Amino acid sequence: MATPAPKGFSHFVLLLVIIILGVVGFGGWRAYSSKSNDNKKGSSYQIKTSASDAKLAKITWTDEGGSWQPSGTPPNCPDPLVKFPVDLSLATSILYPGQYRGGDYKPHGGFRFDNNANNDLTVTAPMDADVIRGARYPVNGETQYVFDFIAACGYMYRFGHMLSLSPKLQAIADKLPQNREGDSRDTRINPPLSFKAGETLATAVGIVKGDRNTINVFVDWGMYDLRSKNEASKNADWAAKHPSNTEQYAVCWFDLLGADEEAKVRALPSSDSQSGKTSDYCK
Repeated sequence: MATPAPKGFSHFVLLLVIIILGVVGFGGWRAYSSKSNDNKKGSSYQIKTSASDAKLAKITWTDEGGSWQPSGTPPNCPDPLVKFPVDLSLATSILYPGQYRGGDYKPHGGFRFDNNANNDLTVTAPMDADVIRGARYPVNGETQYVFDFIAACGYMYRFGHMLSLSPKLQAIADKLPQNREGDSRDTRINPPLSFKAGETLATAVGIVKGDRNTINVFVDWGMYDLRSKNEASKNADWAAKHPSNTEQYAVCWFDLLGADEEAKVRALPSSDSQSGKTSDYCK
């Protein structure tokens, strides 16, 4: 018969086992806890850094009493500057920026599409930019839309007489006040919404029931270099007659195109019988 172990010894062994298991368990918990906290710190740091970088990179432009000022150092503009916003092969004539049309001065240009069977025409964003203001107003009872977009590098572009908008832009338009007939005064969009170059802005343009009850397919397009006033504004007499900042910052967007696109644009006839190809911006 085996001699039973002393009771004090059994208690000692049991106590030793409990201590060992406790030490191992505590060490494992410390390792897991440390790893978990490190992961949390890393995620928080990455999110904070990302948000900080985005804030630093976000440059906004403000009209300070007739001159545009950036919130920081603007980034370099893309090269080439713009992606052409419409199918140039469908255009039949062109509206020159910086001329009188219909008795009013127009700093923007545009296109006509007289061979279209309907008003369907896709307009896309020529640059990455934020939409900052817009308007909706009726012309002969048909709602027209105009929007201004500003790119961080310092260019603004405007599209007018858009008829059917993309869902993203329509959601913004639905919040704008409904102006009276022919009143294109714009409303600030807050907060601005970003659009990427090539993103669809509109799928139809112009007026469905124009003169003589026929379709009128056209779209306005203006480009404005907010970094400095244009050459025309350096003439004191001209500047006195054209005090608007859209007039003094507008540029000839022909010059912003690639050589092939510029040649095709300049080869198109003028849409306007009054001013023809006369332009204060395009030489």
